[in-house]
Amino acid sequence: MSISRDRLDAVIKQARETLLSERAAGPYWEGHLSSSAVATATSVVALTRANLDQDRPLVRRAVMWLVADQNEDGGWGDSPESPSNVAATALTVAALTLADVPCADTLEAASGWIVSNAGGGDVVAAVRARYGDDCTFQAPILAACALAGLVEWQDVPGLPLELAAMPRGWHALLRLQVVSYALPALIAVGALILTKRGGPPLRRMMLSRALRMLPALQPPSGGFLEAAPLTAFVAMSVIEVSGRDDPVAARCLQFLRATAREDGSWPIDTNLSVWVTTNALSALRHSGGIPAEIADGAADWLLGRQLAHVHPYTNAAPGGWPWTHLPGGVSDADDTAGAIVEMAAAGEIGAARAGIGWLIGLQNSDSGWPTFCRGWGKLPFDSSSPDITAHVLRATAATGAAARGESAEGAMARLLEANLAAMRGRGFGYLAANQRSDGSWVPLWFGDQRVASEANPVLGAARVLAAYADCDRVNDAHAQAGVQYLLRAQNGDGGWGGAAGVASTVEQTALAVSALSRFAGDAEALSAVERGALWLIERVESGDWLEPEPIGLYFASLWYTEALYPVAWTVEALGRAREVLM
Repeated sequence: MSISRDRLDAVIKQARETLLSERAAGPYWEGHLSSSAVATATSVVALTRANLDQDRPLVRRAVMWLVADQNEDGGWGDSPESPSNVAATALTVAALTLADVPCADTLEAASGWIVSNAGGGDVVAAVRARYGDDCTFQAPILAACALAGLVEWQDVPGLPLELAAMPRGWHALLRLQVVSYALPALIAVGALILTKRGGPPLRRMMLSRALRMLPALQPPSGGFLEAAPLTAFVAMSVIEVSGRDDPVAARCLQFLRATAREDGSWPIDTNLSVWVTTNALSALRHSGGIPAEIADGAADWLLGRQLAHVHPYTNAAPGGWPWTHLPGGVSDADDTAGAIVEMAAAGEIGAARAGIGWLIGLQNSDSGWPTFCRGWGKLPFDSSSPDITAHVLRATAATGAAARGESAEGAMARLLEANLAAMRGRGFGYLAANQRSDGSWVPLWFGDQRVASEANPVLGAARVLAAYADCDRVNDAHAQAGVQYLLRAQNGDGGWGGAAGVASTVEQTALAVSALSRFAGDAEALSAVERGALWLIERVESGDWLEPEPIGLYFASLWYTEALYPVAWTVEALGRAREVLM
């Protein structure tokens, strides 16, 4: 072995201490999302449309941040580490045009990028090409550009806001042009476009009725989904239609002021506290255990995040978990699955069962799991996905195993396991049907900007293989094909990127090592684990492991980095590697 036990133990100890030091003031982790040009630009658009004196200093700081964040080619990417794209660049140009702050040189360079990279300067065509049939961000982006005079209102696609006023249960059948989480944008931006473009009297009659839905959808924080872009899109629209004193607009503006960073920027979401906490707890548990002074408090904190009421935003039943502890979060399958695994490990079987019940109601007709709502539509972020489906299957395995340990409830445990087994069978059928010919799977919520398709099959394979292993299916032919994919995708330096031949990163390597450690009975997989672990060890020892990569995908392909991903995933990977190497 090229790795000594002492060396591995020392690195794991160092990595665990780093992870523990990143904990929030309470028994959980908040993490740190990268600042976002999209979030900052949309916030500037909203604040400038309100035109309040109190916001002028904030707008100036935001403009300064945007100017400093401009890429050398003249455009902007979603995160400071991202290459320029038309959406981020068009929104930033709109924001800088509306802001009363001199930045002529910046705008001139941006105009050059748009001419060179957006079909000769045709922003409308370029934005439509980027988002296709999904109007979730296409319509708000072009509406913001129209407010700045950069495009004509007639070129902004309309949104069927009147359909939002239909009974909530009908939404999945109506095949709306926006994904389920974007209902406020459908209403507010749809009203803005209708007001600017005009339309039949019947549609205009529905405008007020649809707008009356917004107060019930808005959380106490004022931030829809705790997301600055969505909140800012709603704000700019309501301000134009109803005025800046409208209560919904006023609460949106309060949220934007409260979530602005000191440097004038905004992240795409306030935080992913539930998600990064479950990741951190899993990492600690598999690398030496969760310290006693954290374990009980963290379990109680997670238990308190389980939603106990029908959610007014998605109409979701009780039992799920959102991605954040803040009021704008809504239940989703990925965070619910992660929380269930931790609840089962902590002995909170009742909470785990309630979460499983929630997930059972979310399974799609194709036997996979979507993010938020069952059967809503075919747009990417509402469809079933391999990474979420795999996480749900892992949650069923954890709950079943924990329930089997409750001798006093043996009959109930057996009934639960029978139901879970049937659900798992259907879920693995979905995974088998969606495996690519090379053995990989493509995840929904993560990508790699350096891959031509921006997909991340390495991460997808790692997530799915974890489910096969945790559900005792290591010898399944589809699992073995996935293992072979990861083995082929490993780089010569021992690490992994998002696909074969892509430069190694801490995040991808850690996830691949964690996945292959579960298949260490295979000599090739064990050798790959050792090489991958050595790559991670060298990065921790050199200190070159804490800079996150923009692999996270937010709604509608918005890239972000999360500072805790490389830390938590490395801790878990090295812990799992130690279990099979030593």
